[in-house]
Amino acid sequence: MEDQQRLNNLLNEINVYRQQADLIQQQIELLQASMTEVDALSNTLDDLEGKESVEAFVPVGAGSFIKGELKSTDEIIVSIGAGLAVKKDADGAREILKGQKEDLKDSLDNMLANLQQCTDMVGTLQAQAEQIAAAAQGNIVQ
Repeated sequence: MEDQQRLNNLLNEINVYRQQADLIQQQIELLQASMTEVDALSNTLDDLEGKESVEAFVPVGAGSFIKGELKSTDEIIVSIGAGLAVKKDADGAREILKGQKEDLKDSLDNMLANLQQCTDMVGTLQAQAEQIAAAAQGNIVQ
């Protein structure tokens, strides 16, 4: 009976770590999407450099766009987080984006390390559970 209780505890612990791993995986995907957005903005800034005006599709809501003209490409409003934004020139915007990308990369590295820890723990606990189950089967067979 004691082995059965220990096995049940291990299985519950394995499920907790798997759920944690799933949540971490979702966070990793969000971080990767944010990094993609930062890269896209950086590429757009590169494409706009040196152009005084540019035709573009302007979002108007609900996934809809209107063709318009950007009359000035030398000032960019850049989000700095917490609902705040600042006006910058292209180089200033790139500097902010560089910092944001570094922060995202650091967060991604931490999340990947956390995911690896969860995965390692699941492997360790599964091995223990298999040993207990095998020992229990051996007792039943005898």
